[in-house]
Amino acid sequence: MSDCIFCKIINGEIPSNKVLENDKFYAFHDIQPVKKVHVLIVPKNHVSNIAHLTEKNADYVEGLLPFVRDVAKELGISKDGYRLIFNTGGKAGQTVFHMHAHLLGGEEMGWPEA
Repeated sequence: MSDCIFCKIINGEIPSNKVLENDKFYAFHDIQPVKKVHVLIVPKNHVSNIAHLTEKNADYVEGLLPFVRDVAKELGISKDGYRLIFNTGGKAGQTVFHMHAHLLGGEEMGWPEA
């Protein structure tokens, strides 16, 4: 989508602090981190959120969890633990409507956290 900020980041139109990239996903540091480590992981193909996945685009997320694992290793947080969050829809706190996961770590976290 031409007006999607994450599509522009993926396409190099907006600079980002990239962590890792493969043919399907792009991971970069959040510009407003809420934890010591806060990285966004986005599929390169645009889909608004998990609720918009269908049989036609479900393959957008194939390989997502292995990519998350690789990003956590790259960041040095894989041994101590990390949290993966998907906000789906406005009431859940989604503000950019391009499906993405927040990878948080690098410090102790409680549960639940708002």
